[in-house]
Order: sequence, then structure tokens, then C-alpha cells
Amino acid sequence: MTGRLIVVSNRVSAPKDPAAGSVGGLAMALSAALRKFDGLWFGWSGETTAEWKPEAKIEDRGGVTVALVDLEAQDVDEYYNGYANKTLWPLFHHRVDLTAYERSYGEGYERTNARFAEVLAPLIQPDDVVWIHDYHMIPLARDLRRRGIRNRIGFFLHVPWPARQLLVTLPHHRRLVESMFDYDLIGFHTREWLDLFRDYVASEPGVDGRLLPNDALEAFGRRVQTGVFPIGIDVEGFEQAKESALGARTFDRMFASTAFRKLIVGVDRLDYSKGLEQRLLGYEQFLESHPDMRSEVLLLQVTPISRDEVDAYQDIRARLDALAGRINGEYAEMDWQPIRYLNRTYRRDQLAGIYRAARVGLVTPLRDGMNLVAKEFVAAQDPEDPGVLILSRFAGAAEQMGEALLVNPFSREELSDAIHRALTLPLAERRRKWEALMQVVRDTDVSIWRDEFVATLRAVDRPSDDDHDAGAAHAA
Repeated sequence: MTGRLIVVSNRVSAPKDPAAGSVGGLAMALSAALRKFDGLWFGWSGETTAEWKPEAKIEDRGGVTVALVDLEAQDVDEYYNGYANKTLWPLFHHRVDLTAYERSYGEGYERTNARFAEVLAPLIQPDDVVWIHDYHMIPLARDLRRRGIRNRIGFFLHVPWPARQLLVTLPHHRRLVESMFDYDLIGFHTREWLDLFRDYVASEPGVDGRLLPNDALEAFGRRVQTGVFPIGIDVEGFEQAKESALGARTFDRMFASTAFRKLIVGVDRLDYSKGLEQRLLGYEQFLESHPDMRSEVLLLQVTPISRDEVDAYQDIRARLDALAGRINGEYAEMDWQPIRYLNRTYRRDQLAGIYRAARVGLVTPLRDGMNLVAKEFVAAQDPEDPGVLILSRFAGAAEQMGEALLVNPFSREELSDAIHRALTLPLAERRRKWEALMQVVRDTDVSIWRDEFVATLRAVDRPSDDDHDAGAAHAA
């Protein structure tokens, strides 16, 4: 009998209403898998408690069983706001200048993962398969093994893996990587991120790692299987959102409000990794270089606020507010404003309507694990008159989406040139590019990603308990 699938993530995003239009494709795909396998979704509730209690609150969300854990305020501050958001996130996105190396953050990260393991371990049944997600919970498999869990455990990293020369700036970087060898399968979005991980294992002094056939790795007395599993969007669900009443109404509103101007759209969570300042400067360069096109275009930048309690995010918000205001003040006419800058969240069906109304999609992160906005933009287009995707070469999606206009987001001139080319690309070329990109979107549907990872994890050869004990002794 096939055991349950247990999904573990920092926040549980299983929708209470599966029909909700604001639910992301990842949550929908994992929820569908959990319903199929009668599974469990485990993670932080988002709530704090005055005193830690090693117990989970079990709920049903849209047919998915979830197990939620409250954390103490100190855990949230050190594990989540600290090590996850101030240490690992900037480091993994190559922003060492913003990385905070506080000992208390690392201690809180270790303590909180051990607490997660303490609550999760009793919930795991002998035939269950455990799938842990993202940088918040890298050491969780190690902590589960210490509590006697011998089930198959997989890990998927949704962000880039950093270059070895940057990773070694992290105190206890070796311990972090060593804990990953308690997984049976580690997945990355792209070959580049996997190769950087392999480079650390093979090249870092003292690790003594070996690169084995078929992307297996051996180090720290353990062997782990790795692989590339590029995530995608829920194509069918997104196309339904595009055709929904709200999607169609949003498209009509956007088309009318642009007054026949060509719409350029960017949709990004507020984050320094998204290249938002560089994007606005590139757009400003376009306005300066092509004065004849100024009143013919409009940039809509949708940027929901996130992590506002972190100083770096407060700083970038202030800079973006000032930059958008300065560009509008410099170039606006009495009947035209070059930038609409919105700090709010929109439903998926609304975004589909916005994307469909755009002639150009600007997806220009400085570094990104994948970037699903790029795939959503493509899926939303009218096949008869599609828009053009401008995509950063440093986004994971660039490895698959070579028919986009790939750019270096650090160069304002290159961004300016790409915007001009996208706006003037002939219809036949736009159609050709869109057809190729849409095929990629279909071939990497989120359900394919989910099923391939789970199938690979179930097929991985399990080491014997003696091997696990030997690995634990080595780690000690």
C-alpha cells in the first residue's frame, strides 16, 4: 500500500476554499496531491504563543488535513525574521552586503527546526513519504533522523543556490550542507543551481565529496540523490482565470484605462532581489532615448509590500517611492503619467486580465530561483496578438525560456533597448516567440513538477539503518 504524502513548509498555504481565485498554483498542486494520497501539510501557523508547546493543531482545509504549530516570539524573530530573511535569503540571492551573520539567528534557526521535528515526528507513519520545502527548513531531515525517522525524505529548494565563494561567508556553512545529506532526494529548479551545489560538495576543503553518476553525491559518510525539477504554473487553472468574468472585466478595464497606449507590466513582491530600481531606471532610459514614444507607453508596476519589519525592505520601499515619483515628475504630461506604481495584492484572475492587456511583460530580477510571473504572463496572452516577454538572464526561468528577450537587468541601456525592441517587434515574430514559450509553459505544468519529484523520491534506494547510524556517528 502506498503511504501518505506529508508536505512540510514554513507556512501552510493549503486553501480553505479550493475555488478561490487568489490561490497560487503551487498551493493548488500540492493540495491536490495531498487529497489524492490522503496526506498531511505541516508548518508554522503564523501565530505566536507565550510558551512553546510541542503539539500541532489539526484542521481540514478544503479536504486537506493540515497540522499547524505556533511559535514563540523569539523563534519568529530569530528563525524567520532573522536567519531565514536576513541571513539565508540575501546570501542565496548573492547579496552578501545585506546578509546579517548574527549568532542568535543561527541558534534560533537550529532550535526552531528541532521543535518542528519534535512535533512532526510522531505524526509520521511507517509508509509515509515526507517532502520538505525551502531554505527555512534545510536541517529538518537531520532533526527527524535524530528522532528515529527512517522514511524517505525529500527536499526542494525554491530559491537559487549560491556560489561556493559566497556560501563560505556563512558561519557553519559546512554544518548546513552536511545536514542536507540526511535527505534522500534534493531538488533544484535549474541545472545551474544544482551545479553550484555540486561544486561546493566537490571542491570545499574538508568535505571530501564525490560526484557520482546520475547526479548522486557522496559526502559526510552519506549518499544523496539530486536532480533538476523546474517548477511551472497550473496552466489549466490560469487559463480558466483568464477567461473568468473577473479576468475578462479586468482586461476590459485595463484596455480602456490605457487609452490605446501600449501597456508594459511588472508584477513583483517588494524585494531587493527583483531588480525593481534597475527596472525603473531602464524604463527611464527608454523614455529619454525615445522621446517620440513617451506618450504611447505606460508602465504598470504592481508591487505588494512584504517583510516590512526588515530594515532592508523599508529602505527599498522608500527608494522606489522616490524613484517612481521623480520619473513621473520629470516626464508626465497633463494627460499622461509614465508610471502607475501600486503597492497592493491582486487575485490571480485579476492578474491574468492585467497580463493579457499588456504588450510587454518586464520580468527582470537580479537573481531568482525560477519566477513564475514569466510563465503566467505567457499563459495569459492572446494567441492572435501576443505580448512580448522581457526576462532577466539571472532568473531560473531563463534556462527554459530562451525565446523571451533575455537581458542583463543591471544594464539600463540593455533594458531600454529591450523595451524598444519588444514594442516594435512585428506580429509574426511575436506569435512565433509566444508559441515556443507557451509550449515550455505547458511542458512544465506544476502538476508535472509535483508528480516527477514525488515519483523520483519514492523510487530512491533507501540506505539501511546501519548506514544511517554510521552517518549520524560521522556527523557527531
